[in-house]
Amino acid sequence: MSSCITLLCALLLLLGLSVEASSGEGGTTSHSSDLSGPELRRIYNSPVFMAERLKRPLDGLSVRIGPISHSGVRVTLADGSQWLVHKGEDYGVSSDTVVVDARHMSSAWQVFQTCNFHGTKTVADLVAAGGTDYSFFFDNCLMATQRMMTQ
Repeated sequence: MSSCITLLCALLLLLGLSVEASSGEGGTTSHSSDLSGPELRRIYNSPVFMAERLKRPLDGLSVRIGPISHSGVRVTLADGSQWLVHKGEDYGVSSDTVVVDARHMSSAWQVFQTCNFHGTKTVADLVAAGGTDYSFFFDNCLMATQRMMTQ
């Protein structure tokens, strides 16, 4: 059953992921040319070696106020490339959990948890753990990143 869900998430992600990332002072900027077709599939199926759970101020705020922040997981792959997996309302076309190149991240992101997966998890596993639908009260970015780090 979980392999069917993972496959479904992969297909949804490949069919039309709108890539967005935090840039500048915490705003979001579309970078839809970052990933497509075979490259997206390669990243999605890549083993994750290091995962860092991060927080940054919400859009429009200059500081984090306790739990009032945006959260994501920056993953490092075998080739050393880094990608941000994060969730937000309307971040993607098929899923609210998206994968973006970490070079688009602003300096406002701060690490608060690390985990060495030693290649036992893939980017697809983290995306699936993030879930497809955002809900402020029941399935937000903080809940999604917690699942990504503990699944």
